[in-house]
Amino acid sequence: MMFAAKPTLVGELVTLRPVGPEHADGLQELVTDPEVRRLTGSHGEIAAEAGRRWYATRGEHDDRLDLAITVAGDYVGEVVLNELDTANLSCNLRIALIGSRVFGRGYGGEALSLLLDHAFGTTPLHRISLDVFSFNERAKHVYKKAGFVEEGVLRDALRWDGEWYDSVIMSILRSDWQARSQTLP
Repeated sequence: MMFAAKPTLVGELVTLRPVGPEHADGLQELVTDPEVRRLTGSHGEIAAEAGRRWYATRGEHDDRLDLAITVAGDYVGEVVLNELDTANLSCNLRIALIGSRVFGRGYGGEALSLLLDHAFGTTPLHRISLDVFSFNERAKHVYKKAGFVEEGVLRDALRWDGEWYDSVIMSILRSDWQARSQTLP
């Protein structure tokens, strides 16, 4: 399948590595951080052992690519291609950083760039989509900078602390990535 190979992708700031049980403590920090939970709309909780089991099995799946974002060997988040639709050559992308101590350092932007270059450079994918909550301006800015285009809005998709928030649907097509890649230095 499309994601059978689990690469290690090296950038200037971050290295993306196949997730494994060695990253489970970082995952636990990520999923319990209150700000990350709000930004991802995560209401549920994940027990530490469940997270360890989850990360231990990601390498077995050829229909998804789960990569740990690491800086100097330390886990700072994850970036995932999932919901693969082989008939339409499309998939979903999700990314989360471990918390405010790593926000604003360029890690997410570089991780996106590395993953998009890998996905469009080594697979036949045509479209990668994601959704982001309307209040997450920082993420929307990073996605647009990476080449994602807003497509639509799911109204009142998240209820958080008694308030409703929209979810913005964004995507990047192979042709968008190719045009962006040709204009970069």
